[in-house]
Amino acid sequence: MVKPVKFGFNHQTAANNAFQQRGFSDNVQENVLREFTSYTSLLRANGVDVVIAEDTESPHTPDSIFPNNWFSTHEDGTLVLYPMYARNRREERKAQFLEIIRKNFEVRRVVDLTWWENENLFLESTGSMILDRENRIVYACRSVRTSDEVLADFCKQMGYAPVVFDASDRDGTAVYHTNVMMSVGTDYAILCTDAISDVQSREKVIDTLKSTGKKVMALTFDQLHDFAGNMLELRNNAGQKLLVMSATARKSLTPEQNKELSAHYRLLSPQLDYIEKNGGGSARCMLAELF
Repeated sequence: MVKPVKFGFNHQTAANNAFQQRGFSDNVQENVLREFTSYTSLLRANGVDVVIAEDTESPHTPDSIFPNNWFSTHEDGTLVLYPMYARNRREERKAQFLEIIRKNFEVRRVVDLTWWENENLFLESTGSMILDRENRIVYACRSVRTSDEVLADFCKQMGYAPVVFDASDRDGTAVYHTNVMMSVGTDYAILCTDAISDVQSREKVIDTLKSTGKKVMALTFDQLHDFAGNMLELRNNAGQKLLVMSATARKSLTPEQNKELSAHYRLLSPQLDYIEKNGGGSARCMLAELF
């Protein structure tokens, strides 16, 4: 997780991130830092190891609090670096952050996809892709941030099979990142099925999920806009399954959904209002896993 030093509304990403809003602008850095600190404390109190990297004022990277978009780590020791749509987000790949990754993760191989930026094609890691690591399947909705060509490159080098589809919100706006509409865990897949308007594509996604033993929980468009798709399954030091989502997302769940998920996971729901409104990302976006 990256501790923000100068968090703010990123105009370079706002053009195609419908989740960003120009609200909650008063004392935004102070309030975002409070939310960040509370979130990290909640994770640690529930037995999750958290590595915190402190951002730097220069170069200014207003979205550094969402590190899951520019790298991913994998159990075989592979570190993947990704091409980013916004120019100021490319500067998040700071040398000191890479050094922190190397200190906490054994890097045996680096797959560098950042050269695709020269072709104006992008793939923003676990924002663009939902990885079913056990079954070697990647789910991805196309957008300006999620290119078919770069995804094919990733799959070839990492040995994944792609399931690609188009998705839009209730206003017909393309979903900018797959991880705001979909989460895949060991037992559950949580998905805004209505966002995939093409029936064949929707059925393919659902059938693939079910074929790998996932129970599919459908989200509404309202829940999508409340970041209910932006969840991540974690496992703590005691081996217990946790499901992380924001307080906004948790509040949007129906009593039945809440009860069903609570029976399988310990639910953690930090308050992330300032981060969500200004950054257009939520609980999952703030977590870059180190395997």
